Amino acid sequence: MKLKGNVLVAQGGGPTAVINQSLVGAVLESRKFVEVNRVYGAIHGVRGIIDEEFLDLTQETTHNLEQVAKTPSSALFSTRDKPDEKYCENIFKVFKAHNIRYFFYIGGNDSANTVEIVNRYASESDYEFRAIHIPKTIDNDIYLNDHTPGYGSAAKYVAQAFVGINLDNRALPGVHIGVVMGRDAGFLTAASSLAKKYPDDGPHLIYLPERVFDKEEFLKDVKKVYKKYNRCVIAVSEGIKDKEGNPIASSIINSKKEIDSHGNILLSQSNLGSLLSNYIKNNLNIKRVRSDTFGYLQRSFAGCVSDVDQHEAREVGEKAAQFAIWHEVNGSITINRIGNYSVDYRLARLKDVANKTKVMDAKFINSKGNNITTSFINYVKPLVGDIYESQRLIAPTVKKILKI
Repeated sequence: MKLKGNVLVAQGGGPTAVINQSLVGAVLESRKFVEVNRVYGAIHGVRGIIDEEFLDLTQETTHNLEQVAKTPSSALFSTRDKPDEKYCENIFKVFKAHNIRYFFYIGGNDSANTVEIVNRYASESDYEFRAIHIPKTIDNDIYLNDHTPGYGSAAKYVAQAFVGINLDNRALPGVHIGVVMGRDAGFLTAASSLAKKYPDDGPHLIYLPERVFDKEEFLKDVKKVYKKYNRCVIAVSEGIKDKEGNPIASSIINSKKEIDSHGNILLSQSNLGSLLSNYIKNNLNIKRVRSDTFGYLQRSFAGCVSDVDQHEAREVGEKAAQFAIWHEVNGSITINRIGNYSVDYRLARLKDVANKTKVMDAKFINSKGNNITTSFINYVKPLVGDIYESQRLIAPTVKKILKI
């Protein structure tokens, strides 16, 4: 007998430009199955489940769902809550009351862990139930995935932002530091180099969490680039670490470090850009040093969404419904690259994905740890698609007469 009942979809963690594609993919695909009576959406993730704040998405028009799919950020809103035993007990009281038999949670590493906890509790409670984790994160750090929905669009934003930073820095030379999201994985920061066209284009230096950040080597790198080009553009991950593995940013966060529900120090509290800017000013006597922290702008920027990212985000939502309702299994959807560029979707065990972080392959980072390689460019280009290309004036110079 097929498992019959209602579907519940929720979104957790940081929003992305394409997370609603996954939502709509799961909803529309679920509505096709006769085993499904209703498709609900939980407002604010697992917290919305506890509070029974549901939308009946069975009654949403297909047209409006398609419009929502193209809208960035989480249409159902989000949460950072991490369920414990008591939390799960309350979740299942709600599931039973509403006859929820299929649960789809769209999120990153922490959300995969949430699905594993919920699924384990269902098994221990003898509640017949299917739970699928649908991947999303701009950090691109979900284990067993070649890449993750949300990353391609955020990478496109970062690449194009650095086009602008480079052009500005070329017009008014100095040092410019761009601090990009990435606690443990540098995929997003590495994308800053994707739109480089000319040999002297920035970013000239890229620093990632996967390599030890040495302040003295950093100064040497900046000094060398500045001497060569009379300017220097730098991309830095917020999670760069010292040789002990401590985030550089944590050294400038006050003693009352704020911790999120998953035990992570909130690096966004620090001003890493100012720290590094002052370090350069004080040691290299360069007057024009500026920094920007990209912050939340990377996550849901509407102006540069990757087509590939949108399509794959939709498909992981559809595959979640198919695996759970059609094949009656639990797990986490993974994206796997095939050939020059194609993908297929598989189902991994939740325990093989939850609480694990994927970092950049060593072949993607140069030997000095201050830039990326051609291998990374080849990896990321298909995920991002077309990128704005800058152009320079090529007219000949006019011969000087006065030579003042």
